[in-house]
Amino acid sequence: MAAENEKELQQLRKRLAELSGRSYEHNIYTYTGFLNMAEQDVFYSMPLEDKASGYRLSGGREGCERQMIQFGCPENLGYEEDFPIACVAVKPLMEKFAENLDHRDFLGALMNLGMDRAAIGDIYVEGKSAYVFCTEKIAPYLIDNLNRVRHTDVACVFADAGKELPVKEPEKVCFTVASERVDGIIAKIYHLSRSQSLDLLKGRKVYINGRLNENGSYGMKSGDIVSVRGHGRFLYYGAGHETKKGKWSVSAGIYR
Repeated sequence: MAAENEKELQQLRKRLAELSGRSYEHNIYTYTGFLNMAEQDVFYSMPLEDKASGYRLSGGREGCERQMIQFGCPENLGYEEDFPIACVAVKPLMEKFAENLDHRDFLGALMNLGMDRAAIGDIYVEGKSAYVFCTEKIAPYLIDNLNRVRHTDVACVFADAGKELPVKEPEKVCFTVASERVDGIIAKIYHLSRSQSLDLLKGRKVYINGRLNENGSYGMKSGDIVSVRGHGRFLYYGAGHETKKGKWSVSAGIYR
């Protein structure tokens, strides 16, 4: 269900409306695949009548960026149902001789198996291992067939994300800015010029609380979660006090 251009986003909008309608008409839960930020923004921008069945989003655990939509709710359907999401641990057979692998290495290995990107959620790299969120349907195939990442032999098993993959607190940083405009804060956090920050906004690469934002003058609010494609994600804590030079002392938590 991955969407890259406007035509594909229009098709996605139609597909989402169909899933919501099917849930409402047949009194069942329906699900999307894992959606990226641009695809989630398509959903959020849809009219309320296309979400009449109710909905929830989840990526498998708190803080996931790629998320699946569940259409339907207990109030309407009379029962609850878990998201069809599994977590698979990918671990080297001999950690001592394993390469230092990154997110791209693990994703590339999964794509080489011919997997649909919409079947794969977030991938968390922990040391020389990784935890992959995926659909329950694809998980057995992943476990049976992923045996190498680059030159490292690996084994895959089902994992309990809640126990094996604790949610990490973001790394707190403090700095001063002239105002709480998002362009200035992005520039400070990622060590960019103001013009580079604006280019990211104009290039449709910045999402605030899951919604696309192209407005550089947007005033940040405490609790805003900002995702910047190609750079990362951070939680804005807010402004503390005004300095003697008329600037604001602010803080944010960067997800590493």
